[in-house]
Amino acid sequence: MKTEIRVKRDESLPRSAFLLAFDLRKERLANRGELGYLLRAAALAELLVAGNLADDAGMARAVIAPVDPGPLQAAVWEQISNSPPRSWRQWIRKDRAEAFRLVRDELEAARLIRVERRRVLLFPVERITPRRPYLSRKLAERVSRAALGGRPVGRLDQDVRILAALAAAARLKIMPPEREQRHHGRRRIEQLSEPVEPVATALRKAVQAAHASEG
Repeated sequence: MKTEIRVKRDESLPRSAFLLAFDLRKERLANRGELGYLLRAAALAELLVAGNLADDAGMARAVIAPVDPGPLQAAVWEQISNSPPRSWRQWIRKDRAEAFRLVRDELEAARLIRVERRRVLLFPVERITPRRPYLSRKLAERVSRAALGGRPVGRLDQDVRILAALAAAARLKIMPPEREQRHHGRRRIEQLSEPVEPVATALRKAVQAAHASEG
């Protein structure tokens, strides 16, 4: 039987994924190009493990509406429940800028990040910094430890397990180098990904395709 989890609003996967993307040494967001993919994937993963969505032959299928979802989770659910079947990868690629805005605004309202807006040569520019850097640091340490091993996967907190799987798929800078994952941790990442395997696989492919197009 599939085990469902309920994630508290202030500990939601998209919010945690956003906080995980900060480079605290440079006091800025890292992996900005991948962050939209990661946030969409985090929302899909949260809905999947909660039983709101199901995997139907590689397609995301709406099952039951979430209770008190975050802004991004609500938007993703609305899109899927009112659309023909589409692949997880298509849903990850959709509306990434909007996903960024929704989670950014949610964290700003919760006073977990500071957003400074100004104009440079008539173009809007924003600087985003964490108000509580220790939260990002602690989260990054937990996710990195989960990816590197040591503690059995089954004993990890479900949210940390999923974040580690998604962070690896999105190639976040906090994760071990890919060569290290290939030689020492590929099986570990596969185990971490099991609860959200279709989402993690789709995220990895979406990020790979984006990097290939840039190259």
